Amino acid sequence: MEVLAKPSKRRSGTKIVPTDRLHNDAGRGVSTPRKCSGNRGQGVYTRRLHNRPIGLCSKRGIFHYRRRVPTVLLTVWGGREVWRSLDTDSYAMALRRIHRVAADVEAEFEQARCSIGRAVDPKLLATTDGDPAISMPSTSIVSPPAPPPSTRTIGDVYDRFIADPKHQWSKRTQIAHATTRKWVIEVFDEDTPLTDITREGCRDFVALLREMPRSAHQRYPDMTVREVIAAAKIKGERRLISTANLNAYINRFGGVMNWAMNEGYLDRNPLKGLKLPDPVRKRDKRNPFSPEQLRRIFNAPIYTGCRDDMNGYAVPGDQRPRRARFWVPLIALFSGLRLNEICQLEVSDIPEIDGIPCFRVASGVSLTGDEKRVKTNASERIVPVHDELVRCGFLAFAVSQRLCGETNLFPELPFGHLGYRSTTISRWFTRFLENAGAAAPLTCFHSFRHNFRDGLREAKIDRDVAFLLGGWTTDGKGTVVADNYGSGYHPRALAEALNAVRFPVLNLDHLAVLGLRSESRA
Repeated sequence: MEVLAKPSKRRSGTKIVPTDRLHNDAGRGVSTPRKCSGNRGQGVYTRRLHNRPIGLCSKRGIFHYRRRVPTVLLTVWGGREVWRSLDTDSYAMALRRIHRVAADVEAEFEQARCSIGRAVDPKLLATTDGDPAISMPSTSIVSPPAPPPSTRTIGDVYDRFIADPKHQWSKRTQIAHATTRKWVIEVFDEDTPLTDITREGCRDFVALLREMPRSAHQRYPDMTVREVIAAAKIKGERRLISTANLNAYINRFGGVMNWAMNEGYLDRNPLKGLKLPDPVRKRDKRNPFSPEQLRRIFNAPIYTGCRDDMNGYAVPGDQRPRRARFWVPLIALFSGLRLNEICQLEVSDIPEIDGIPCFRVASGVSLTGDEKRVKTNASERIVPVHDELVRCGFLAFAVSQRLCGETNLFPELPFGHLGYRSTTISRWFTRFLENAGAAAPLTCFHSFRHNFRDGLREAKIDRDVAFLLGGWTTDGKGTVVADNYGSGYHPRALAEALNAVRFPVLNLDHLAVLGLRSESRA
């Protein structure tokens, strides 16, 4: 025994450790551990035995055996770890005792597995009780807690899942989980043990969802799943839930099952692999606006002259109001921003960076204390203001909002019931398309992003730059690994790429003239 070096923070506080040294016949001087490798060529090899048996720990000078409780036993064991005192401060004695204590703990684990109907190893159940020569004091052996009379129910587990503090959901996601829970409980019953939910039962649940009409939770809020299906059949309802929405419900229910597995309540997820193949390709779910649709949209009365931008937005008139209904579609087409990203913009989100006016899309708390949300990590970005927007007078509009003391760029947009400013204008835009004669299947406000992406392709913009401008991602988690290197693109380079995006089918000269006049007045 000798002192070799200062102890590591990850090791015991004791400085005395056992060591074996093998010296050559020449009897050269004892080397230090640091010079061990250099002495190997001379026939001297020194080894310091720092590796203790697994689970050996020192606590307040007394050695203990520490063992993590297996995941499958967490529901019947009172805690996540087992600590057993070896009743000695001697390292040598601890080495002799730890193997017996470890065997006793493994035997107790096997007894717990047996109590919940798990397969056990008879060899591990065998003990040497009654042999006083090697048995540990009875006070050091703690029996495992008795298992609960029954396993957890689906209702209890679902509530625990929703209450887990690591889930930071938006209000929309909270409502979606609440709806899914309601349907799951109606089908399986709240008091059903979680382990009684079988694969066949989950298949029946999916079969029921396939017969659900669209927006069932809104149209039939007080009915059960089976009552809703029966009512829809009586009415001859043919608009059933889409495959994408059905898979979303399966994903949420499956997420609960995966969480239950991680918590040790369940062995396997009976919903795994039950999602249905979507017959509609992702790129076919939404179409870009056609050239004719774009012409009808930006030649509507709200852009050429209307009675007002409230109820008279579709009636020709001499008023040319420039507020959210005027700017939001233009910004979406020439910047690729999502609807809510535009609606939650503040005046301070139009900074000038190195002489380039930009949109700053970010999450967090706004200056008014409201929450700003983005879809993914890649959505937080800087997008230069397109030259066409500048020609139409957007910068003058932003300046006027700041001079008026406004914090939000579009203060007339209220928060919807889900906490999004985009709710009201989304509904308005659907009516606007109808009034403008621009409505068509598979097109909606999000179609502007498809037009923007096509514009980037036609301008042959580099793929990395295009993804950065649109806030798109390739891995589903944020940005790709390569994006973490370097300082990114200069705003001027982004502006050159963005301004290469053009829509020749549009003639916005009538808006540009008004923009120049408004800038001169400002």
